[in-house]
Amino acid sequence: MQSKATVPSRPMLSMPDIQWQNYVVYIFFIIVLAFFGFTIGDSGFLSVTNLFNIARTTAMITVIAVAMTFVISAGELDLSVGSTTALAALVCALVMQAGFPWPVAVLAAIASGLVVGVLNGFFVTVIGIPSFLVTLGMMQFIRGVDMRVTYTNPISISNQSFNGLFGSGYVFGVPSLLIWSVVIAVLGHVVLKYTGFGREILATGGNRQAAEYSGVKTRRVKFYAFLLSGAAAALAGMLYSGMMQTARFNFGEGAELMAIAAVILGGTSLFGGKGTILGTFAGSLLIGTINNGLIIMGLDVSEQMMISGAIIIVAVAFGKKPGAA
Repeated sequence: MQSKATVPSRPMLSMPDIQWQNYVVYIFFIIVLAFFGFTIGDSGFLSVTNLFNIARTTAMITVIAVAMTFVISAGELDLSVGSTTALAALVCALVMQAGFPWPVAVLAAIASGLVVGVLNGFFVTVIGIPSFLVTLGMMQFIRGVDMRVTYTNPISISNQSFNGLFGSGYVFGVPSLLIWSVVIAVLGHVVLKYTGFGREILATGGNRQAAEYSGVKTRRVKFYAFLLSGAAAALAGMLYSGMMQTARFNFGEGAELMAIAAVILGGTSLFGGKGTILGTFAGSLLIGTINNGLIIMGLDVSEQMMISGAIIIVAVAFGKKPGAA
C-alpha cells in the first residue's frame, strides 16, 4: 500500500523580540511632553522659545551625563562632577580677570577638570579605593576649594566672545548651548558605539576579569573614563559661566545626581556593561522638561522636587527588566 507523501510544514514566522524597556525613556518623554502640552500649552510651554529654553538649561547636565555614561558603563561612579564644574568656572573667570585671553582661560579650566580626573583615576585604579568613596570625598574637598578661592563671592565675566560661544550666543537662531549638547552627545555616541575604546568600556563594566583575559587593560580604561568625566565637568562649568556671564562657587550643585538620573533613565546599567548615549540625551531632556513644566505650572520648589523624583522612580522602575537584579 502506497503511503501518502507528507507535505513539509512551513515554519511559522515569529515576531521579533522587542525589548520595550530600552525605549521607556522615549515613551515617558512623549507622555510628559503631551501632558504639559495639554495642561499648560496656553502658557507658552510648546513655544519655540520655551523649547529652546529647556534645551539651554539642560545642556550642562547633558554634557556631564554623556561622560558619566562612560564612567558608569565601566562599572564606576563619579560624584565629584558637580564641584568640578564650579572649580573650572572659577578658574576660567580668574584667568580672564588676570588679563589673559579667553582661549588661555578655557585651557586652564579644562586642565583643572583633568587634574580632578587624574586624582580620581589614580585613587580608584592604582590605590584601589572604591570610586564611590573617592569621588564622594573629592566632591566635598573640591567644593571647599570652590568656596575658599573667592570666599563665595561671584566673579563676573565681561568677555562677550567667551559668553557668546559658551552660553548666551546663537548660531543661525539656534542657542550655542544646544549646539554644544548635541555635538557632545553625537561624539559620545560615536565613541561608545563604534570605537575600540567604547567596546573596551563596555567589556570592562560587563565582566572585568573576562575583559582582562581578552587583553583589555581595564585599569587604564577606567582611568581614561575619569579623565573624560573631569574634562566634561570642566566644559559644563564654562557653559554655566557663559550662560550666567559670571562664575559662582555653587555652580553644579546637585548636577552629579541629575546626571546619574539621566544616565540610568536612558537605559545605561548602573552595574556597568551596558550604555547608551542617545538614551542619556533623552533622559537629560526628560528631566529638563519635567522641571520646566512644573515651574510654569507655578509649583514651589518642594513640590517640584517631589513630583520630579516620583516620575524618575516610576520611569526607572518601568525600564527595569523583569527578573533583573
